[in-house]
Amino acid sequence: MSENIQFGCLPTMIGSLPHTNPDDACSAVLRQLRALPAWPQLPGRSVKENMYAQFSEGFPGVVVDDSRIYIDRSRDIDGELEKLYAAYADNDASAYGFSRDYAAGFHALIASRADKAVAIKGQVTGPISWGLAVADGAQWAIYDDTLAEAIARHLRLKAAWQYQELSRVSRNVIIFVDEPYLTSLGSAFVALPTEQVKELLEETLGGISGLRGLHCCGNTDWSLLLGLPINILSFDAYSYASALSAYAADVRSFVAKGGAIAWGIVPNDEDHLAKETVASLKDRLEEAIAPFANEGVTFRRFVEQGLITPACGLASLSAEAAEQALAQLGELSGVVRKRYLETP
Repeated sequence: MSENIQFGCLPTMIGSLPHTNPDDACSAVLRQLRALPAWPQLPGRSVKENMYAQFSEGFPGVVVDDSRIYIDRSRDIDGELEKLYAAYADNDASAYGFSRDYAAGFHALIASRADKAVAIKGQVTGPISWGLAVADGAQWAIYDDTLAEAIARHLRLKAAWQYQELSRVSRNVIIFVDEPYLTSLGSAFVALPTEQVKELLEETLGGISGLRGLHCCGNTDWSLLLGLPINILSFDAYSYASALSAYAADVRSFVAKGGAIAWGIVPNDEDHLAKETVASLKDRLEEAIAPFANEGVTFRRFVEQGLITPACGLASLSAEAAEQALAQLGELSGVVRKRYLETP
């Protein structure tokens, strides 16, 4: 897949599903997202599949128990940090994969018949969110400079290993860096310099050899994200389209250079999902795109280069509602493609 991305509003998902059986989850994904499947994260199956625990495997001093994830400072982690830095220096991600205990859905999708997909999508938790969710006893790990650097490098290796594995299934691989905590940038709760945020994100993104996506499910400094070395910006268009429209010029510049927007237009809340139809979601998507389109970057171009997704992960829904969301996503994609691209 070239840098000039032409997704044509194909559907994919952010990552999580409520299923506990990985084969059932993959069947749902391949049934509804055949052209661009994503491996399912299954936090209901195990605490190890929580988006922070899932990518902690192998991090120096990390402990995952039934209630929390933390770094045990009573352990001598210097040797483990040296191993991490050596793997990073050698660009050797072989020891930073996902075991089945931590990512059953990943291994199930790899084993499934997804080889005819246009592309395949993976995801990794970003360094800002991971570092603000995992403490070292005294503070969040992101506030220790040594640990912050190690987190970004660890996640970079996780992304690199994932790319290598997914590229065996499809020659077109997309990996999203998921960063929910970016919504807190600039608040009293997150005291991180913008330059440090940028450097840590660029470090992790550097491990992705395929197309790079960045997902944030709330409002944030979109100009910072659009200035990163990414191909796809993913956001909750169901709730935050108007917030992103304040950065319309930045978005148009990003798309004009070949970037894609992943429009998270299908709600991941059961009450809202029950009220929506494919027709109402089509109207909502058109309303979300309209403020960004002008003579320089047309509405059609946003459709040609775009993706459509749920607003965020679907793990908080029932399995039935999650599959309904995926079905609506697939139907909506078909309607939009037929209307604007004359493609069934």
